[in-house]
Amino acid sequence: MSSYITDAVKTYEEAVGYILEIPKFAKKNSMEHTKLFLGHMKKSAEYQALTALRQDVRTIHVAGTNGKGSVCAYLRSIIQEAGFSTGMFISPHLVTMRERFVINGEMVSEEEFLWAFWQVADHLQCLPEALEAIAYQPTFFEYLFFMAVMLFAKHRVAYEIWETGLGGRLDATNAIDEKDVCVITSIGYDHTEYLGGTLPEIATEKAGIFRKNVPAVFFEKEKCVTQTLEKCADLAETKAFSVSLRAIKEINSNHKTIDFSLQSNYYGYIRLSVSTIAWYQIENAVLAVLAIEQLPERDLISLRALQEGIRKMKWEGRMEEIMPSVYLDGAHNTDGIRAFLQTVERDGCEGERYLLFSMVREKQYQAVMDMIAGSMLFKVIGVVAILDNRALPVEELADYFGQYTELQMRKYDRLESAVQDMANSRRAQDRVYIVGSLYLAGEVKALLRRHLDD
Repeated sequence: MSSYITDAVKTYEEAVGYILEIPKFAKKNSMEHTKLFLGHMKKSAEYQALTALRQDVRTIHVAGTNGKGSVCAYLRSIIQEAGFSTGMFISPHLVTMRERFVINGEMVSEEEFLWAFWQVADHLQCLPEALEAIAYQPTFFEYLFFMAVMLFAKHRVAYEIWETGLGGRLDATNAIDEKDVCVITSIGYDHTEYLGGTLPEIATEKAGIFRKNVPAVFFEKEKCVTQTLEKCADLAETKAFSVSLRAIKEINSNHKTIDFSLQSNYYGYIRLSVSTIAWYQIENAVLAVLAIEQLPERDLISLRALQEGIRKMKWEGRMEEIMPSVYLDGAHNTDGIRAFLQTVERDGCEGERYLLFSMVREKQYQAVMDMIAGSMLFKVIGVVAILDNRALPVEELADYFGQYTELQMRKYDRLESAVQDMANSRRAQDRVYIVGSLYLAGEVKALLRRHLDD
């Protein structure tokens, strides 16, 4: 590995290429080994020099099935509005790998990405004996996680916000032991081959991020999940704080925003507004409020900062209006699609609705397509294949939707043609939705950026 990096990786593009190749030669590491390399980095002279003048750092760790990135983004926006510096690590990215590293609301530059890449590479040159003995190599996600550790240190951020990649207990981000708040977002059926086949099993894996005396917050939904998270908090010797729909009042959906009231513990009865039509973002914003209330410096985060932070937050690929009346959403599992459809039902559309859909085979694609077709919300459903080796073929998508004879079907060979046709064939009162995969969302975003650059 060492000679390969030294000889071949000189540019940002080459660094990205190397990281993308990692799954071909790196095996899954134990949490013990991940922690050992993290400690190795933090003990180094380079890391110590970066953090010499750093003040106390607050750490928020977020796990869950759906909504993790949105909760992280709400937290970042609120904390920044209060005047604190932030570092946010999220996954996956939509277009560029740099999106995973957000410093004070901006993704890092190519130069900083390459700097962080080399910081990790340099630490791999002189491994501790225990890691040298197993020829330790970070996995794809671990390498990115370690890069984020160095970037946050370099910028001396006051708050670190970490989103888990998959699960929680064995996730690389869980190598961080010093935390201030743990957040569990909506729990659903995803990655069941790794996390378990029942909601309690999945919730238990997510709750693996809990630490002793570190507040754990979550949204009350399924009773079995609530009971599981409370039990996990007890086992971790910490307190669980939850909020339910009963605390949310007076929801008013406008053309571009949703206003609502919240009965919170610290701020009292407050009025909030999310800048989206996505109803599921109400839950994510409320979770962010609950997490803020558990921070040691909550007195320094004013109600105005809370309200403005939530209002100003906008999240790419989550019911994002990419063109007038054309919405892009990254929902890709049954729970995400259910939340997506609930928003569509309330969108106030006065015309017809069009849907552009694609999905990868490993997801619960038949259940998702049944939900979409059974909703009877869309006049036209178009299907297109994404550029991924796990993508469902267009013919298979069309054949499955074809059993619903009341639907008007369209098949597209190319994404660009699909987006153009859907956007151009709608009337002013119609709406177009694009959904089914974060890969699809990423390809659409990349397509739009190419057109903006032309």
